[in-house]
Amino acid sequence: MGMPKLSSFSQQQRVFTEKTRRKMRGLKLVERFKSIQVHALNSEATSRRNKATGEARAITIRSLVSKSKSNTTTTTTTTTTTTNSAIANLVVPLQLPSADTLEPSIEPYLKPTNLVEALAELYHRLECCCLQSEKKTSLCVEQFTLLRSLGDQKLLRRCLRTARQNAEDVLSKVVLSAWLRFERREDELEGVSSMDCGGCVLECPKVNLVKGFSPCSINDRCQCPQGTKEETSNEESVFLCLPDEEKKDVSFCIGSEEIDCVKWRIAALSDPFKAMLYGGFAESKMRKIDFSKNGISSKGMRAVELYSRAKRLDFFCAMTVLELLSFANSFCCEEMKAACDAHLASFVGSVDDALILIDYGLEERAPLLVASCLQVLLRELPNSLHNSKVMNVFCSSEGMKRLAMVGYDSFLLYYFLSQVAMEEIMVSETTLMLLERLGECATERWQKALAFHQLGCVLLERKQYKEAQHSFEVAAEAGHVYSVAGVARTKYKQGQPYSAYKLISSLIFEHKPAGWMYQERALYNMGREKSFDLDVATELDPSLSFPYKYRALAKVEEKHIKAGILELDKIIGFKLSPDCLEVRARMFIALKDYGSAIKDIRALLTLEPNYITSNEKISGKYLVHLLSHVVQQKSQAECWMQLYEQWSSVDDVGSLAIIHQMLENEPGKSLLEFRQSLLLLRLNCQKAAMRSLRMARNHSSSLQERLIYEGWILYDTGYRDEALARVDRSITIQRSFEAYFLKAYVLADTSMDPESASYVIELLEEALKCPSDGLRKGQRHAMRMPLQLGTQELIKV
Repeated sequence: MGMPKLSSFSQQQRVFTEKTRRKMRGLKLVERFKSIQVHALNSEATSRRNKATGEARAITIRSLVSKSKSNTTTTTTTTTTTTNSAIANLVVPLQLPSADTLEPSIEPYLKPTNLVEALAELYHRLECCCLQSEKKTSLCVEQFTLLRSLGDQKLLRRCLRTARQNAEDVLSKVVLSAWLRFERREDELEGVSSMDCGGCVLECPKVNLVKGFSPCSINDRCQCPQGTKEETSNEESVFLCLPDEEKKDVSFCIGSEEIDCVKWRIAALSDPFKAMLYGGFAESKMRKIDFSKNGISSKGMRAVELYSRAKRLDFFCAMTVLELLSFANSFCCEEMKAACDAHLASFVGSVDDALILIDYGLEERAPLLVASCLQVLLRELPNSLHNSKVMNVFCSSEGMKRLAMVGYDSFLLYYFLSQVAMEEIMVSETTLMLLERLGECATERWQKALAFHQLGCVLLERKQYKEAQHSFEVAAEAGHVYSVAGVARTKYKQGQPYSAYKLISSLIFEHKPAGWMYQERALYNMGREKSFDLDVATELDPSLSFPYKYRALAKVEEKHIKAGILELDKIIGFKLSPDCLEVRARMFIALKDYGSAIKDIRALLTLEPNYITSNEKISGKYLVHLLSHVVQQKSQAECWMQLYEQWSSVDDVGSLAIIHQMLENEPGKSLLEFRQSLLLLRLNCQKAAMRSLRMARNHSSSLQERLIYEGWILYDTGYRDEALARVDRSITIQRSFEAYFLKAYVLADTSMDPESASYVIELLEEALKCPSDGLRKGQRHAMRMPLQLGTQELIKV
């Protein structure tokens, strides 16, 4: 038998190689890790080595702008010459990092050792609980959690929609509805209020406050926008609907005032009143009852009397209803309490309302009122994160105790809040406190694993290594193997690299090897062993960007910059990553290829408009500004020509860069922003694509155009029927390529039977008749061909 090839990296060969190497170099490893120095960090020895090869790694843009003359001439009376100044002697440090100082981040997601098996097992559980909607909601949220590491936004939104569709309790509906809205980031849409319904029943704020399971379709339209607002009644009008005048046979005295009431109606409000008025108490024989010390005003008691006969609250002001709520709590008037709770919930329309009324709701344990207040606060995210009063409700231990009193110390609530906080500012105190509350709410093993793993990630970023290690260990004890990588990293940061190495090595032998395991162990290795681990990591998981970056920088250190660029090209070709684009741009600058450098930075800024370089010294926008001085700028017409060329040659990074420049020339050009969104969708950069669509919608010059962009947003977030309604309305205003193309796209995604495919082709033909640029017509032809082929095949069958 021939020897197996080393490059095959089969599992048996890996295990054999690992065991052999451990035996051969066991003593060597111990000696290597005896020092408390963290070798992979920029130690003194590393610094000397870096200095020696500084020409290869320390790349600096020097004097991008030549020193320009700045002359100021002042005349005595009539003439002044304006100053024509430019940045002189500009020096911007853009050092490439040393390969040995690179570290991959610990991802704040649940990562099962075998994702396929975990999803299959979860799917089986979903099938088994098809009739238990509450359990199905929880399982859909768990499914969402498992899929987050894949980064497919459409798949994640589908999980959230299914969870919302099966939600029974009010709080789950409120949280999931707000979560769906946040995923679409409607807070960035101009003219859209957080409490707008939008026509989607799953996100309607009024429907959310109705308890119980409603097997609505994901695409069902809500009818509440068409409903007319109820007119507020007054006390005079209510008498028209009261029964004939009844004998008022008991009076409640409050101070000097007497409120005459119908005895049996007051008794019907609750068992305590029934016992008081018809039981063996002294009050049952009294015509006048002193009620001065029972915490209700004369106005409030009149409202109680009126409610006892009319069973309505719409003619009372909010303060009176609050008084009735407190009264109902004191005397166990459950029906009146529920009515007050629901009525007050309808008053909440802003953050200010919510912050005032939530205190009353928590004090009186009114769950619907609290839910309505929470709904406003959640639908205002992420802005409400920066309101200290709002965060006091959620973050403080006292706030959580109060929420627990109404049953709202929910894992789902804190899961949503913590995800928004981590996306905004990962290392903030708010994020830390929300994750601590999340851990307190966790009951199931996967919930504990998620909460403590994410807490560990935040503490690691905050450089609180000991606390991070404890959190990762708790997550690992809950069954999350990936958290062991967090434990190893914190040990490494605390000067225990050998302990970290042994921990990850044990994982590789005890579990099915995964790319992240070898990537993590590579941090604690050196030389050939490090390269070996990174090569295995790439073979097991080609989507990991760290191995490519390390190999690229290692080649730069050997003064092979072009080889480093080719290494990065391998991952950028199928996964557009901002950090890889930044490193490649720096390498282009080292080669003085400023045109390619600015192309990468522009593409990077399309993905993350506020990008700051990894050394946190310079923004991406400023880099573009600097490089623009040494790269010839094209006119808008020249940009269009270049865009045609790059689109035809499928140069996606180049296309993104050109559109970015065109938008600099024409800010707020909705057509370009829409074009950018389609390109980003093709590249599977869904978050960036949605941002471009929102900008296109905000900058649209007409209602017809705005409807198309709203239709794309709705389609991309799963609301196909609503998207079709928008596009049909747009076509009635004006026929356009974009409208027909969107309609064809939605229908093609919905059904592919011969009849539907033929109709889609007709729509594409109609699109072709509308004015359009060549790029869009190219899309139309590209879409039409598979449809025609598919139709022919279906007809043959």
